[in-house]
Amino acid sequence: MPTYKSYHSYLIESLKDPAEAAAYLGAVLEDGEPEHILLALKNVAEARKSLIDASNEADSHWENSYQLLTQEEVPGLLAIASLLNELGLKLSVTVKEQQPA
Repeated sequence: MPTYKSYHSYLIESLKDPAEAAAYLGAVLEDGEPEHILLALKNVAEARKSLIDASNEADSHWENSYQLLTQEEVPGLLAIASLLNELGLKLSVTVKEQQPA
């Protein structure tokens, strides 16, 4: 089992797995805090970027999508949907659980 110097490096390594990335984003989206969602997207994008860098692939469309997350403003829904598509993920909508009255 590999050892990690920080939680962040462990997190990025685990987010290289698309199923893990999807579960992570799903949990953060349930939280609903915009700052947390943006940070989670950045973490998943960082994991993907490290995979691309390691394979020496050149993908200008991916780089453009990745740059959206490095800007100070929160990307819009269409930009997020595009980024998720580049990450091999998709957005979905489900019924919110009813809260007891």
